[in-house]
Amino acid sequence: MNALAARIAALIAAQGPISIAQYMTMALHDPDYGYYATRDPLGPGGDFVTAPEVSQMFGEILGLWTAQAWHDQGKPSPARLVELGPGRGTLMADALSACALMPAFLDAVSVELVESNPVLRAAQIGTLGRWREKTRWAGRFEAGGKPLFLIANEFFDALPIRQFVKTPRGWCERMVTADPSGALAFALAPEPAPLPIPGPAEPGAVYEICPAATALIDAIAHDIARHGGAALIVDYGHGGGAGFGETLQALKDGAFAGLLDSPGEADLSAHVDFAALAQAAREAGCAAHGPAEQGDFLLRLGIAQRAGRLGDFEGLDRLTGTDQMGSLFKALAILPAGAPKPEGF
Repeated sequence: MNALAARIAALIAAQGPISIAQYMTMALHDPDYGYYATRDPLGPGGDFVTAPEVSQMFGEILGLWTAQAWHDQGKPSPARLVELGPGRGTLMADALSACALMPAFLDAVSVELVESNPVLRAAQIGTLGRWREKTRWAGRFEAGGKPLFLIANEFFDALPIRQFVKTPRGWCERMVTADPSGALAFALAPEPAPLPIPGPAEPGAVYEICPAATALIDAIAHDIARHGGAALIVDYGHGGGAGFGETLQALKDGAFAGLLDSPGEADLSAHVDFAALAQAAREAGCAAHGPAEQGDFLLRLGIAQRAGRLGDFEGLDRLTGTDQMGSLFKALAILPAGAPKPEGF
């Protein structure tokens, strides 16, 4: 048992079983031992590689998409360019470099990176180079009084989820408990949850929700509905209704691991329910476009032509191939109701 597992077991002993959402929050963000609070999880030395690290084309295209959305909405100035979970800063650096083709956009926007990991913040400062002085950092998303142009790549998949299991007595929440020795284990809440979970479902079926994701989309969409702007969310997940099934997974040293085996030492993530995000955006007064498969989205925006100029056909295949990232990953756009339809959808 590692130090964070012992801390979680002590919490359970004091207050009883905790939800999977609380477990994920501690495993990923505990200030002393949390996975995202203590390390750089990206690239060859980490547990996964994200699209911006695959090829500069990804950040370039997302940056130009954002600049085009700004242009289509009348070139508002001043405006905010925000990225959630910017990793090493690679996506934003590539986006800003590409947007040199539209210097008025760069003049109009202030850059904000939402990052809580001090290790990654340090990496972002180094990556951004000449853009550093134009950039500010925040630990969480905050609404503002300016048009918001926001990018989130592989951010929503790490937000804490809740799981419910179909039992003879109804849908019971899956919890995390500890045995007398302190070992962590799953258990079901004794009483069913009063939630409008769709059915019918077979006994043992699992249903996942992510209240943190819909709450964040609500805040983003309300800001866009009031002040204008656009949000582009790219992640892996369900294109339509999520349905039933368990998608929560742990990744350690580049391989799958037990969800409770080593909290703080493994990345935890779950598939994004894009239908739920789109519905939350519409309820906040915005239009939602997509989700579109990442491969189709990037190809419509000209990534094949860019790959030809760079000679980066390996990156093109990784980003757009149906057997790579092209189908599993989706793109969702959120814009003000009545704004021009964004490119790529």
